[in-house]
Amino acid sequence: MPPDFPESNRVEMTDSEIDRLLRDHGVGVLSFADDGVAYGIPISFGYDSERERLYFVFLRPGETSKKSEFAEKTARASFTVWEAPSRYEWRSVVVDGELHPLADDEWERVTDILEDNAWFPSLFSETSPMQDLLGWELRIDHRSGLQRRQP
Repeated sequence: MPPDFPESNRVEMTDSEIDRLLRDHGVGVLSFADDGVAYGIPISFGYDSERERLYFVFLRPGETSKKSEFAEKTARASFTVWEAPSRYEWRSVVVDGELHPLADDEWERVTDILEDNAWFPSLFSETSPMQDLLGWELRIDHRSGLQRRQP
């Protein structure tokens, strides 16, 4: 029999709590869909609360990239961030919206946003040349957050 999870222990997060989680955690899971085929990847991100945008940088190691192929075919993407210090205390945020390639004139502003909260593995700093970096933005249409706190 599954454990009892009382509804009263789950609380919707406020807008400021959602903003804080998106600002404080620079990594999550980006989910794509192409004609009924789903693809989710762990990825670093930058969050722009003023414009309601998430920014991603895809590293392209070769001529093709599964991430880029799915991104180009996905009308709407979903992104999830979570924190779970214990099984009795957790919080998560899910956002969704349209995914668009980053315009060339946006890189300087977006780089500042990525530096504010994105988490990059050492692979990012070792990637060269720069044409292997592809920028994407998720224009947030909807966001929600749930949390459970210790009683």
